[in-house]
Amino acid sequence: MATVTQNTGMRRDPRRWWALGALVASMLTLGFDTTILNVALPTMAGDLGATTGQQQWMADSYVIVFAALMLPAGLLGDRFGRRRMLVVGLGIFLAGSVAGVLADDVNWVIAARTVMGVGAALITPLALSVLPSLFGPDERTKAVGIISAASSLGLPLGPIIGGWLLNHFWWGSVFLVNIPMAALGIAACVFLLPETSDPASPKVDTLSTAFTAAGLGALIYAIIEAPSRGWGDPLIVGMLTGAAVLIAALVLRERRMARPMLDMELLAHRGFFFNTLAATLVMFVLSGLLFVLPQYLQAVLGNDALGTGVRLLPMMGGLIVAARAAQPVVARFGSRAVVTAGLVVLAFAALLGSRTSVDSGYGFTALWLSITGFGFGFSVVPAMDGALGALPRDRAGSGAGLLMTTRQVGAAIGIALLGSLLASTFRDRLDTTGLPAKAADTAGDSVVAAHIVGRQTGSADLVASANSAYVHGMGLVLLVCGAAALVTALLAAAFLPNTPVTRAEKEGDGTPDMATASADAGE
Repeated sequence: MATVTQNTGMRRDPRRWWALGALVASMLTLGFDTTILNVALPTMAGDLGATTGQQQWMADSYVIVFAALMLPAGLLGDRFGRRRMLVVGLGIFLAGSVAGVLADDVNWVIAARTVMGVGAALITPLALSVLPSLFGPDERTKAVGIISAASSLGLPLGPIIGGWLLNHFWWGSVFLVNIPMAALGIAACVFLLPETSDPASPKVDTLSTAFTAAGLGALIYAIIEAPSRGWGDPLIVGMLTGAAVLIAALVLRERRMARPMLDMELLAHRGFFFNTLAATLVMFVLSGLLFVLPQYLQAVLGNDALGTGVRLLPMMGGLIVAARAAQPVVARFGSRAVVTAGLVVLAFAALLGSRTSVDSGYGFTALWLSITGFGFGFSVVPAMDGALGALPRDRAGSGAGLLMTTRQVGAAIGIALLGSLLASTFRDRLDTTGLPAKAADTAGDSVVAAHIVGRQTGSADLVASANSAYVHGMGLVLLVCGAAALVTALLAAAFLPNTPVTRAEKEGDGTPDMATASADAGE
């Protein structure tokens, strides 16, 4: 991207490392925002009476908006000033967090998460795009590495911070923690960041943005609501049909534009397509697991919120270690071998986890969670780096935007599809014999609701049935994850080009692609 302000040949701003600190705070906040909510969902379900479908919307409303607006958000920064739009994004994220703190209703929480998604869509692409104006090539690698570490660190920090807050305060505190971080980021951006822009970038296509948001929203709505309404329900069929029409209209419109916002022709590059497919599948699995696991750890195993967050660390630790170790392994064996092996490890971990029973205990869970983290790290980071490395230099920007968008779509569909599979299986297997109709209906909403009804009615059998039904549903979710990972591994082994070096090494441009990919993996 072109910038108005460059470091080359100029005296470097002595405040640049303070400005980097502001960007790190912004990325760190986004990094732990997703995992902090996952830990809070069981508590929020109990306090707000949220069904499984409503919990899915609390998670997916953020991701859908994030995916739909990330490309136009980056273009807005290019055209109207990256610092200006970054401040706007932080302000919107702060406003959404305030709304979350004040919310006392499930729908208000969903609305707050939607607003936060708008802010996150502005922050994510612009935080990295301002670095060239702050640092020369000799310092840029270090700067991107620091932001990468902050994004990755957010993954394990989220469960721990969220668990501690929920043990000491009410559920709204998981939104409250964002406010000082966002405010600090705004102040630092205003006083420390130079303004940069690229007026020659493509214009934001409002109609394509509307097609993306509406099509994705209709698809996710149908997937989430189908277990309760039925797949043959006219509304569900209408939503699926509308989603197909809108997404088809988006593809046709983008293919006809001279400078498309979403460059579909990039999918014709074999290396880009199959690496993107692998990275998207990993996000599909990761987001689904982070939705179903906290409820198992908290409701079935009986851990408190902090204990739940700590018990997610084996997966987070495995992910971070593998992501950092991926680059030298790729240099030795090539990206095809590493991505394929990572997906096979991920499939093995998911299939092992599907053997979890009510009596398995945490030791068995920690084992397959650790293996899962390694599979994630060794597949997603080389896949993302390989996708970017397969692109021509002049299309790297649009390719990165398409890659990040498809990853977020994969995350949204993962939460919706795997959460819906869990919800329908749980409701079908839950034994509510002897309960009044209203209580039985409430118990079927979620495992947390079933536990509450069981305590209120003194029914130990209902609690035991809820635990058994939930673990069975989680096993099915893991089987689907394992099968999807195995199929993708076969495709990777057959079609991925075996690239032993990164794009930066080939071109000598000093850009740490693997570090950037690691940062993206931690979002």
